[in-house]
Parts: sequence; structure tokens; C-alpha cells
Amino acid sequence: MPNMDWSQCSAVESIPGKVSGAWVFRGTRMPVQTVFENLEAGMSVDEITEVFDVTAEEVRSVLRFAAQSLTKAPAHG
Repeated sequence: MPNMDWSQCSAVESIPGKVSGAWVFRGTRMPVQTVFENLEAGMSVDEITEVFDVTAEEVRSVLRFAAQSLTKAPAHG
């Protein structure tokens, strides 16, 4: 995944000293990366929300942000 400016995504935050400053869902200790790892492992958004303390809308917000960031990324050739 390319390096994205997660500061532009309202569903997440990065606080120095909290989960080593990783981007996490606002008000939680769940790293954003966990969503992508679990989707890759075959979990659905509903399953992720059942296992982790996040809402479906928060997960979808992160996925939309990532998709929009990828469409804006410069092509490498």
C-alpha cells in the first residue's frame, strides 16, 4: 500500500505514544492496517466489526479513503 496521508481521513488518528504513533481508528487502539490484513485474510466488514471495536461506517470510511487515495496516486512506469 502506498504511503497515504491518513491525516485527511476523519475516522482515524495518530497520537504519539499510542500504539507507537500508528494510525488507529479514532478513540480506539485498533490500527487501520488491521482492517486491510483481515480483509486480505477473507473477513468481511461485518465480521471485522464483530471482532473489533469499530463500526461498519468507520471501516467503510477508511476503505473509501484508501480507494480515493489510490486513484489520485501518480502512475509508476
